[in-house]
Amino acid sequence: MTALEAVAVHLPPLSVPIEAVGERLGLTPRQLRLFRRFHGLDRLRLDPDGTLPDLLEAALDKLGALNGRERHVRYVIHARSMPVAVPHPLNPLHDLLDAHGLGHASAFTVTHHACAVGLLAIDLAGRLLAGDPDPQALALVLAGEKTFTRDAQLVPETGIFAEGAAACLVSAGGERHRVLSYAVRQRPEFDGRLAEDADLLARYQREYPDVMVEAIEAALDEAGLRLDELAAILPHNVNQASWRMIARRIGYPLDKVVLDNVLSVGHSFAADSLINLHTATTRGTVQRGEPYLIAAAGVGATFSAMAVRC
Repeated sequence: MTALEAVAVHLPPLSVPIEAVGERLGLTPRQLRLFRRFHGLDRLRLDPDGTLPDLLEAALDKLGALNGRERHVRYVIHARSMPVAVPHPLNPLHDLLDAHGLGHASAFTVTHHACAVGLLAIDLAGRLLAGDPDPQALALVLAGEKTFTRDAQLVPETGIFAEGAAACLVSAGGERHRVLSYAVRQRPEFDGRLAEDADLLARYQREYPDVMVEAIEAALDEAGLRLDELAAILPHNVNQASWRMIARRIGYPLDKVVLDNVLSVGHSFAADSLINLHTATTRGTVQRGEPYLIAAAGVGATFSAMAVRC
């Protein structure tokens, strides 16, 4: 059974108000009021002088559980929301691994699930490890991206992106944080330019909560869990408003949805799930033996949920 052995997080020290980013993106005062008052955004963690390798390396360096076990890492997966991150022929992932004694591992990127791709990477890591004959084999999932274009920093009327990063060590048989289920619902009719198609954006926003709830319920059914058994829901940090609506629809207490990082960190692409897991475990929000659920959505559109037992 796939297990999340350890999670490390890097949050850039620079914290800026959304208005500072909004001014650069050309957002109007009305749009910024929407983000702050309705969506519950406040500040974003950014590293304007850092590169993508800097971001990933900072998270990797904090993953103490990897020390001395590098030789057991068979697979390294970069969970990336954006299809392109650096110009050809640069390959920062492989350069990073060579510098950290991980050049022997099979390394690649998964994408096309947008900001839900972090859960896909965990599921894929578990599947690869299940077929590996070495019981000590490990996989490393890295998540984190740069807001290098306007499209990489803004989902119209929905969220503004940040630059947090995370590293997760995955095994096939750990005792803690064992994955119980993984459910995906995809709606390709929403694959388009939301910033330029007002009708598509409106339909996406209207159907978003229902499809997210469908994925959550599917993951709970597969895991044999009831909603009231969950110690917490760990969402992606796109905004607070969508999760207030979803919690109300499913009848789940909002105070058990880990939303703190929406305010203080921002939406860090596919790293949100692991950032929120780190927050929940550090604070003791989830205790040993308790189930919790990770949920994420990505434009395009993919809705994913994963049930895990701490």
